[in-house]
Amino acid sequence: MIKGLGGLGDMAKMMKTAKEMQERMTQMQEEMANITVTGESGAGLVKATCSAKGELKSLDIDPSIFVPSEKEVVEDLILAAVKEAQRLAEDKMQSEMSRMAESLGLPAGMKPPF
Repeated sequence: MIKGLGGLGDMAKMMKTAKEMQERMTQMQEEMANITVTGESGAGLVKATCSAKGELKSLDIDPSIFVPSEKEVVEDLILAAVKEAQRLAEDKMQSEMSRMAESLGLPAGMKPPF
C-alpha cells in the first residue's frame, strides 16, 4: 500500500478483484451455454436436455407413450422432465458460481453482484 493514501491501495486491489471476477463470470456464462444436463420423467420415457443456462436444447419422447387417451399424462411427463432439466441447470450454475467465488477468495455463500 502506498504511504499517505490511506485505504486507496486496498481499493485498487478490490477493483482489480472485481474486474477479474467480471471477466471470469463472462467466461463462465459462455461455458454454461455448452454444458448440458438432462432431466427425466416417467422412468425415462421423457427426457429433456437443457444448457446449464436453462435453455431447452432437446426433448426425447419414447414412442410407447403416444396413446391418444394418454395426452394429459404425456403433457405432464414432458413438463416434469423440462422442470427437472431446468432445476439441474440451476444447480450446475450455482455450483460453478460457488467454485468461481472460492477461486477468487470470496467468502462461502457470497453471491457476485452481477
